[in-house]
Amino acid sequence: MRATFVRGFVLALLAGVLLTGTAGALAVGQKAPEFALPAAGQQQPVKLSDLLGKGPVVIYTAIQAFTPT
Repeated sequence: MRATFVRGFVLALLAGVLLTGTAGALAVGQKAPEFALPAAGQQQPVKLSDLLGKGPVVIYTAIQAFTPT
């Protein structure tokens, strides 16, 4: 009974991983997809399209900066 549960769980997890698309990296010069992020102290989220209306936008992430190594 337990082996059947574990096997079903592993198969469901594997199917979820395989069916979920992964985000690919953008090539240099390729446009980023539209997104919005919550803004600190503001009601409205910040949208990429709004920022692009003001000029060029550079998106930089430091994902490992606050994670243990």
